[in-house]
Order: sequence, then structure tokens, then C-alpha cells
Amino acid sequence: MNILTGNDLATGDVIWWTGEGWSRHVNDAVDVGDRGSEIAQVELAARHVNEAYVIDAAQTADGIRPTHIKERIRALGPTVRLDLSLKPADPTAGNWVI
Repeated sequence: MNILTGNDLATGDVIWWTGEGWSRHVNDAVDVGDRGSEIAQVELAARHVNEAYVIDAAQTADGIRPTHIKERIRALGPTVRLDLSLKPADPTAGNWVI
């Protein structure tokens, strides 16, 4: 299965080709077969998307899943718990207790 991905021009969000437009949800993506590059060129020229490209994906019991880890992270989000990440706006972020 080949799906088309890129970034939204206005927000930078990761988006997926649905066959009729773009969605922020990978499960809305459709198999573009061997037409992905052609669709990407049309969408890039129309300024509907930034950096559109074709990736490999698989249909699983949990939905559409990109096969490469980089694309899976783009589709499904961070690989760490957000509550454990640093928060730069937090004034105590650098106060480590050892």
C-alpha cells in the first residue's frame, strides 16, 4: 500500500491524502498505488501541501500504519510520554534533584 503525506502550508501539520483532499488523520489516507507522484505534483503546484511524497504503509487491525518508523512517528505522535518531557516554559525545568 502506498499513501501520500506532506505538511499543511498554513500550520505545518502532518497531513494525508484522502483521495479528495487532505486530512490530519492517517486512517483517512487512501492507497494511491502508482499514481502518488503524479498526485503529489498536482497538489504541490496548486499549493495545497508542502513537501508531498509517497510512503509505504500497511492496513492493520488498528488502522493504516506507515511501515517506516520515521513516518509512523509523524502519523501517530511522539514516542515518549509527554508528561515526562521537559517543559521549557516551566521555571523549575532545570532544577534537577540528584
